[in-house]
Amino acid sequence: MRRISLGVYFRRNIHYYILLILPVLYFVVFRYGPIIGNVLAFRRYVPGGSIYGKEWVGLKYFKLFLGDPNFWVAFKNTWLLSFYHLLITVPVAILFALLVNEIKSGKLRSAVQTISYFPNFISIVVVIGLMKELLSPTYGLINKGLEMIGIDPIFFMNEPGWFRSLYISSEVWQYTGWNSIIFFAAISSIDPQLYEAAEVDGAGRLKQIIHVTIPQIMPTITVVYILSLGQLMSVAFEKVLLMYTPSNSQVSDVIETFVYRIGLESSNYSYATAVGLFSGVLGLVIVIIANYLSKKVTRYSLY
Repeated sequence: MRRISLGVYFRRNIHYYILLILPVLYFVVFRYGPIIGNVLAFRRYVPGGSIYGKEWVGLKYFKLFLGDPNFWVAFKNTWLLSFYHLLITVPVAILFALLVNEIKSGKLRSAVQTISYFPNFISIVVVIGLMKELLSPTYGLINKGLEMIGIDPIFFMNEPGWFRSLYISSEVWQYTGWNSIIFFAAISSIDPQLYEAAEVDGAGRLKQIIHVTIPQIMPTITVVYILSLGQLMSVAFEKVLLMYTPSNSQVSDVIETFVYRIGLESSNYSYATAVGLFSGVLGLVIVIIANYLSKKVTRYSLY
């Protein structure tokens, strides 16, 4: 009977499993398959030889990059960009969701949400192209405005001091709407009776947000932050690479661009694999520690 029921179940739902084929293949080929290649971090790769390396060298490449000052520059830049990302983009997404939730008109709320989602679907190449056009020192609108008030043109895309501000501001513009979706969902699931009880107690809209909305969505905020901590060693590689110039390299070189230069441009695949493996393991450790601390302190956790 169990076999018959399972057979009937699969026949009835076969179309769902067919739809799963491509996502499963994607994860197998591009996510789990490359894990095997991490063995190169412990073996010396020779072009033309085995894809798994020629000979075992142990921790040689780990010692090399840990003693490389360029690696530590990239490490510092990665952490700073990730820290600013957590400090700014996530709270902005939460604030945006709270503000949009206060819009009474359903049509206006839907329009604002739809418009805010649109930048997420713009190619990063297009976004950086727009930034370069707007910030151009010769014909950019920003510098034209600065000239009108007597300020000399600024080479925004080349100035090291502007790199992090431009990176974070572009992230906020492009992803705030999209990142707020999960917070919209959390807010919409709050029991309306809680707001009614708070209103009876004399709480205004601001106090309702502080004492009802935020505590109710705190589990979602905690999970988002824990997952984001797993990305501390991984920033938007394409955006950083497109914004990278020799002039701002001291602040724009991150772990992923470092791996790109060492691995693809210099063909030192074993060295690059060791750096990538170190970053991945460190990210996993950070998530585990953050989840443990969150469970102890706030009682909310990912697992």
